[in-house]
Amino acid sequence: MLDSALSVFRMGRNMARLMEGLGVTLEISLLAVALSILLGVPIGLLMASRSLLAKRSLRLYLEFIRVMPILVLLFLFYYTISKFWNVNLSAMTVSILVFTLWGTAEMGDLVRGAVTSLSRHQWDSGRALGLSETQVSFYVVIPQAARRLLPGVINLTTRMIKTTPFVYFINLPDLMKVGQQVVEVSGFRNPLASVWVYGFIFLIYFVICYPISVLSRRLERRWHN
Repeated sequence: MLDSALSVFRMGRNMARLMEGLGVTLEISLLAVALSILLGVPIGLLMASRSLLAKRSLRLYLEFIRVMPILVLLFLFYYTISKFWNVNLSAMTVSILVFTLWGTAEMGDLVRGAVTSLSRHQWDSGRALGLSETQVSFYVVIPQAARRLLPGVINLTTRMIKTTPFVYFINLPDLMKVGQQVVEVSGFRNPLASVWVYGFIFLIYFVICYPISVLSRRLERRWHN
């Protein structure tokens, strides 16, 4: 049985291709997370601000992204919008764009929740010291909210990694897509190829996501005690 498993990964460049697919998966998810943090923090602050227009506009964006399935967004950008506007977007670009849109909405809501959980006294104290709204946000509110925000950011990272297999449907060679190609080629010689390949993919996702999930839970328990 071990020889059967090893033969699948030794055949041609199967193992190297799977690692390349893993690299694509991590590139999409980690870059999208980084962009989501960069864009989500100011959006979250606006959602927690006193501006009614900003709150309602961003709430509409958040609800639209939450209601719309990721797969539909991928199809919408890759097969529809790019052709309608006559813009040639690669599958990688579309994937990063869609996951960033989703992650920014989620990150903005996390920031909003962390900021609004702080006492209004923090804002008032900052203003009493003569700080502007922007200075109060960056010097008073964000440092305190960051501690409450970190477990949520870690959890968003795992969700991003686990959701990336959807890019399979726009023919991006991520880990899942490459795995399916390896199974198709190897299945003729090895009937158990699908068992070994998809089992290996499951193990990779588990090894990546489980420690991150454990870290998130430990931080949440420690900071809420």
